[in-house]
Amino acid sequence: MKKRALISVSDKSGVVEFAKKLEELGYEIISSSGTAKVLKENGVNVIEVSEITGFPEIMGGRVKTLHPKIHGGLLAVRDNPEYMKQLEQNEIEPIDIVAINLYPFEETVKKGADLDEIIENIDIGGPAMVRASAKNHKFVTIIVNPEDYDSVISELEEKGETSLETRRKLALKAFRHTAFYDSIISSVLNKEFGINEKFPEEFTIPFRKKEQLRYGENPHQEASLFVSPLEYEGLSIAESEVLHGKAMSYNNFLDVEAAVNLVKEFEETAAVVVKHNNPCGVAIADTVEEAYTEAFSRDPKSGYGGIVALNRPVDLKTAEKMVEVFLEVIAAPEFEKDAFEFLTAKKRNLRLVKVKNFDKKPEGLEYRRITGGILVQDRDLELYEKWDIVSKREPTEQEIKDLLFAWKVVKHVKSNSVVIAKDQKSVGIGPGQTSRVDSLETAVRKANEFGFSTEGAVLASEAFLPFRDSVDEAAKHGITAIVQPGGSIRDPEVIEAVDEHNMALIFTGMRHFKH
Repeated sequence: MKKRALISVSDKSGVVEFAKKLEELGYEIISSSGTAKVLKENGVNVIEVSEITGFPEIMGGRVKTLHPKIHGGLLAVRDNPEYMKQLEQNEIEPIDIVAINLYPFEETVKKGADLDEIIENIDIGGPAMVRASAKNHKFVTIIVNPEDYDSVISELEEKGETSLETRRKLALKAFRHTAFYDSIISSVLNKEFGINEKFPEEFTIPFRKKEQLRYGENPHQEASLFVSPLEYEGLSIAESEVLHGKAMSYNNFLDVEAAVNLVKEFEETAAVVVKHNNPCGVAIADTVEEAYTEAFSRDPKSGYGGIVALNRPVDLKTAEKMVEVFLEVIAAPEFEKDAFEFLTAKKRNLRLVKVKNFDKKPEGLEYRRITGGILVQDRDLELYEKWDIVSKREPTEQEIKDLLFAWKVVKHVKSNSVVIAKDQKSVGIGPGQTSRVDSLETAVRKANEFGFSTEGAVLASEAFLPFRDSVDEAAKHGITAIVQPGGSIRDPEVIEAVDEHNMALIFTGMRHFKH
């Protein structure tokens, strides 16, 4: 029997060389019009699909391969006598190798095409042929990625055919490819049609592997980075540019995400230092150098080996400060030329990460995997529902500035969390305790350890204070104002305690749990 290969590709990279090699190995090449034209122009003998089907391409190419003479050749089970008899009766030749990649739907969306053009770039015949070939992988080799051309040719040259193991691997890749393709289409059309259904009955998320990571959270765990195309375009930490240093690790990505999301809360010049996904120092200042210096000084012990995020370009003065300590990553919108040269010369392994759009927050959904399922929720983008002064004493103008600063920070600290702040700089941060009083004590201890006074400072709690004990403890340390969501059945008791200590209290009406 003849050996036949069907080639119909949108991405033409490597296809001419691949077709020529197949031809040398005795394969007859079938192709659709666009690919056939390229192959013919490069000296490959091609039989066009319309010659096989006896039917012309119609509707601008929408209908060309959806025909029994194509799909019969793809789906015929070679060791089934009845199937082979039917092939003979209908003058259908089996197809042994199929190379297909699909209409460039994703690229069409990225270039800003209108809805009609987007829909026109939804491939129909391609996925049908891919799935048919993959289904019949016992006999058919399906290739959806040009990167696999060389390995297939090598195996054909060495053995005369591909192995079942190879065909299974390629079939699995093919099914993933069509599933990925359809997932992008459903996601895009959900937006383009204006439906924007966040939680449909059936939910898919397309992800493409970007890189293999050295390991996960720990060396015994394998890990990779996957990116979701067309989602968070220009706002993705996963697609930020590493300008210098070692490759980003699993933990680096998590920490940079945490640091950048926090520093994006501020319009003013700000710096954030993060360790193990929690901020350990945050500051607003007039200059980048001052903001970084103040943020790092808040907890230099925790900041050692930490992640720094700035919402302004890194200048030379700031860079000179940064090399005094060990840092894992510096994330910023830009690195000035002299600062970049200085940092790269001084710190070979320090990761310098350029992150776009510090003035924009990523919107949409966030996902967390649990065993047997996935939790999906809106991102926590809001800050407060109200800003109600519920105490007898109104906060001063400076207290209000500090309360708003502390409230922005505490939103990004693992629960239970408390942030003490003064002069729009963190004084002490207490993350992740099972008791809110413990969180407060941790924040006070941190402040005392590094020589920062809590006298005249303010306090933010990401969830309501369930008892007056936190208020009494805060008053002992000279804290003068508190911001919290409110909503506890003991709010009157808490307000009474605040008034007893002549403190100010603001309710925001919005909780910011972070687990």
